[in-house]
Amino acid sequence: MPLSNHGNLDLRTISTKHHYSIYIDMTDENKADDKENWLRMVFKGNKVWAEKGPDGQLLQQNGRVRVKYNLSHDQEYLVNPVNLGSVDDLPKKLEKKKAPRSKPKEKETDNGSEKKNYLVSSAFLDAGHDPDSIIVYTDGASSGNPGPSGIGVYFAFGRHEKEISEYIGEATNNIAELEAIRRALSEIKNHELPLKIYSDSSYAIGLITLNWKPKKNQELVAEIKKLVSKFKKIDFIKVEGHSGIPGNERADKLATGAIEKYVKKGT
Repeated sequence: MPLSNHGNLDLRTISTKHHYSIYIDMTDENKADDKENWLRMVFKGNKVWAEKGPDGQLLQQNGRVRVKYNLSHDQEYLVNPVNLGSVDDLPKKLEKKKAPRSKPKEKETDNGSEKKNYLVSSAFLDAGHDPDSIIVYTDGASSGNPGPSGIGVYFAFGRHEKEISEYIGEATNNIAELEAIRRALSEIKNHELPLKIYSDSSYAIGLITLNWKPKKNQELVAEIKKLVSKFKKIDFIKVEGHSGIPGNERADKLATGAIEKYVKKGT
């Protein structure tokens, strides 16, 4: 898929084509939130608003600080405070950068699923992630187990990102977890790049990496293993769910958000 319309991220082009622009909201206009509760700071080379406490210092929650790129937007991130710096350290040429074009609108499909594909500045990866690997966080959610279910997939490669938030119908949580991984693997076309997939599902990780024998969902597991075999180097990493890991938290919001949107649409 071409990147010229900034709608879909084709991971096949990332390692060879670097002339595409990354659109980052760095304007100070239309701030809806109260500026008195925020500090202007820099996160990974980009201006952000960082939440501060009554004492004027950064307000930390479980070792993370809430940041926004634009106070008028709902989107926010939890980041490591060590990655925040003073705006005085920002290069002057970056401060004079013109306002970017707006990012693409989200597309909604007929079944209520929502797919978000756009390029932004990474706010979900801490220092320490392998910059030469495609990083993927997956999560599945089910309301009722079984019940209305959704998947969330967050991709990152360098400064490129892609997100999928999709309603998958009535399913169990285990099916949603597996489907999120299957969807992530099927989206990546370049099998030569090293891939790291992070999941908080012990069930999914066990079936894929420990050769647990599936009592259910055999066809789905078999399809995942077939996709895995196409990659030159792939690692699955188990992470603790709801523990403040930015990529995992984002995947969770994408999965639960797909369910919420579907339910809201049906009421």
